Amino acid sequence: MTTAINPPAVLGEDEDANYQLFLDQVQHTGEVWGLHGEDGWALCPSVEFEETEVFPFWSDERYAAALCTDEWSDYKPKVISLQDFATEWLPGIHEDNAMIGPNWDTEMSGLELEPADVAAALSAD
Repeated sequence: MTTAINPPAVLGEDEDANYQLFLDQVQHTGEVWGLHGEDGWALCPSVEFEETEVFPFWSDERYAAALCTDEWSDYKPKVISLQDFATEWLPGIHEDNAMIGPNWDTEMSGLELEPADVAAALSAD
């Protein structure tokens, strides 16, 4: 659990490690971070699945803020309680047939996961 208390300043390239850090941190802090702008929450096309969108989320405000450049410069980090994320966001994203992108790095690279898989991982710990 030390990673949740002392998170690294930047995310590394190991997508699985970034996902584990996401799980550990959000369970420790009770917060999930997304990017919000005038047009709503940030999302992007899936690299893995045709005609599917991905909602990127981060476990730390700094990780989310690092993406607020270039085409995302109009977005700002916005916190979501873990309770709302688990009970409202994940089911809603599932209904929209979208995916979750936990702790993507500054290259917008990371895992694309089913909301139900993220929910199961969050409730397992």
